[in-house]
Amino acid sequence: MANKNLIFSLLLIFIPLSIAGEFLHWNSTVIFITACLAIVPLAAYMGQATEEIAVVVGPNIGGLLNATFGNATELIIAYVALREGYIEVVKATITGSIIGNLLLVMGLSMFLGGIRYKEQEFQPITARLNASAMNLAVVALLLPTAVQFTSTGVTQEVIQRLSVAVAIVLISVYCLTLFFSMKTHTYLYDVGVAETEFPLDTEEDEGKTQPNVWFWVGILLVVTIGVAIESELLVGSLEEATKELGLTPLFTGVILLPIIGNAAEHATAVTVAMKDKMDLSVSVAVGSSLQIALFVAPVLVVLGWLIGQPMDLNFNPFELVAVTVAVWLANSISSDGRSNWLEGTLLLATYLVLALAFFFHPVTTVSAGLPNVLTPGG
Repeated sequence: MANKNLIFSLLLIFIPLSIAGEFLHWNSTVIFITACLAIVPLAAYMGQATEEIAVVVGPNIGGLLNATFGNATELIIAYVALREGYIEVVKATITGSIIGNLLLVMGLSMFLGGIRYKEQEFQPITARLNASAMNLAVVALLLPTAVQFTSTGVTQEVIQRLSVAVAIVLISVYCLTLFFSMKTHTYLYDVGVAETEFPLDTEEDEGKTQPNVWFWVGILLVVTIGVAIESELLVGSLEEATKELGLTPLFTGVILLPIIGNAAEHATAVTVAMKDKMDLSVSVAVGSSLQIALFVAPVLVVLGWLIGQPMDLNFNPFELVAVTVAVWLANSISSDGRSNWLEGTLLLATYLVLALAFFFHPVTTVSAGLPNVLTPGG
């Protein structure tokens, strides 16, 4: 863990560099890259602050804090992009986060954990529950697009009203899943709760004093502001930087941005898997996907409706195919509660194939019937 913390500490240098680049009018690509690198340690410290606060306030409130701030970095980046009118980039980031967690993170965890341990186990009941929730998320994402493609004369306003209604249902389901996991069926999640301090080893915890809650609240506030500032820089330089780097907006939204926003969480999931704590690793990967699908995406739909940006759940069909494939394969592999390095390889190979497909996907057809995704207002 010391090496990971050292890397995050070194990456902090990119915070002043990205801010200086904005004021000194550096090249957009330089600002974009430095802002991306600056977000990685900020997201890590946001997660650490949340965990430290959770230790003090107890498992119930701590669990709620983890659920709320688990994907806060991605939510902030997406909101900034949504406010600027890059609606299709926001949608791409949502689908990319789901795909990345289920295929890349879980795949790396199973592969590296499987190299060290011949076979690893996790709770199949929890895996099946999560699979059912992810199936609901896929249905919710598919239906507005299906309405658009199977009906004539459906206006953008109708699709947005449908999306807001579906978003309210998804947020309600998300709240029920929190109640289920933290209140009525906590015994199913005992392993995850017992390991809430996963950034620290048990031996390291012995003799440690209670965390200073106000100190960590201050850290959480500071890093949240930092993420907001860096998100502004990232989004502001996004259009020119992607052109200069030769990346399509779709590839940037689906592959690049989710990796940046989730880098710290990805590292944690892989680290605990290599310590034979696959229950926790799967919980981090699948739980993050569920939070994106059931909470972050619906919240962005509602926020878009409130601020006058027509954010809806009418996704690019190609993205929906990728999400469906990711959910189906992840559910299939995790259903037996066992994992090995070959299953991890299958997940990683699927992610690589999808990443290549998104890389070569033509920009002009990013969203059916819509202009280029980097045109403000979608």
